[in-house]
Amino acid sequence: MESGSVTTPFGRRPMTLGMLASQFVAKDIEDGKSIEKWKLYRALCEARPLIGVTDRALAVMSALLSFYPKDELSETNGLVVFPSNVQLSLRSHGMTEQTIRRHLAVLVQAGLIIRKDSPNGKRYVRRGNTGAIDEAFGFSLAPLLARADEIVQLAEQVVAERLHLQRLRERLTLCRRDVSKLIEAAVEEGASGNWEMVTIHFRALVTAIPRVPTATEAAAALEEMELLREEIINQLEMQLKTKNMSANPFQNDRHIQSSKPESHSELEPHFEQKEGENSEFGQTAQKAPTKTHGQGQEPSATMRQKGEGRQNYSAAAGKMKTFPLALVLQACPEIIPYGAGGAISSWRDLMAAAVVVRSMLGVSPDAYQQACEILGPENAATVIACILERAGHINSAGGYLRDLTRRAEKGEFAIGPMIMSLARANGNSLRKVG
Repeated sequence: MESGSVTTPFGRRPMTLGMLASQFVAKDIEDGKSIEKWKLYRALCEARPLIGVTDRALAVMSALLSFYPKDELSETNGLVVFPSNVQLSLRSHGMTEQTIRRHLAVLVQAGLIIRKDSPNGKRYVRRGNTGAIDEAFGFSLAPLLARADEIVQLAEQVVAERLHLQRLRERLTLCRRDVSKLIEAAVEEGASGNWEMVTIHFRALVTAIPRVPTATEAAAALEEMELLREEIINQLEMQLKTKNMSANPFQNDRHIQSSKPESHSELEPHFEQKEGENSEFGQTAQKAPTKTHGQGQEPSATMRQKGEGRQNYSAAAGKMKTFPLALVLQACPEIIPYGAGGAISSWRDLMAAAVVVRSMLGVSPDAYQQACEILGPENAATVIACILERAGHINSAGGYLRDLTRRAEKGEFAIGPMIMSLARANGNSLRKVG
């Protein structure tokens, strides 16, 4: 049995406070505590990165455990093993004695074993009259048993981190595949967008991923890749929705009656005013009765209810959904030079340019403020950009903006057909981009 007293190393090996701490830990083993030695060894191998031991040191630990006579580590069976260096070398795959001594020092420094040296430095056992071990000199496995719970927890932590990293890398691989396939499909089928720049951005993200990324690096790369995928999906989804809306006659503005005689589709040539008409749309609407497709009657309540149910208008929020900035700029390129530095790269730039264009077109601040409140700042700036595109065909930009704002408040105005109609008027630019 172990004496329980503090032991110091034999010869010139110095005593350290770390060794003393390991001996104190070894004394705090709970009564009756035991654990299967090879299960603990597997946990020790898993927790190796956090404990700070090498794989060669673990091979020496495996050899030491093989000399322990029982499968269960416990104080009842004794915790000191006393193999010779020759036997350790044989069970450590032929490791030289010098190498074994070096890795034994690593295990001692890591607080996994304690040297219990004899007076002459030899390893041996002294037995009593009954044959039971009375005193043993060698390597004590008591710290390993005392730290068993800690080692198991560290092993679980390492396994969880490894699984987390594995899942991150799997998600990153799937996301990379999605982005690559979506870009390829968009280019092959002629979808609108600057796909060359998207491809360059995608390649830059892939190049920035380390060959063996950590969990933090993989999470950051996955976040960037998922953002790019969402942008691509949103752009393609918007184009498909716009295409379906244009193809469905029940979702087209030309089938919703309006209070303006010429209004068949927003910003189509039909909106051009004739000479002699009042410049303000509101006054024109009061003087002339509404005529659509040859019928001299006001829009029916049923048609108004249909207009209020359009998908681009939210009655609860009082604002329409915004379209992608890239789509707006493709349909309305005339507003781009009015941006800061002659370019528009964000909604903030577009809204700033819209303020400049509003003043140039003669739209009053009150009319623009009302449009922002009803349509939303982004959609109000989009409408200003559309008006600028057809400025030569609109006599009163302010009156036209007020008319659109009034119709939007009733749910009779959608911005999608306006943008698509401008795209067609500009020579189908949406199919040429990319």
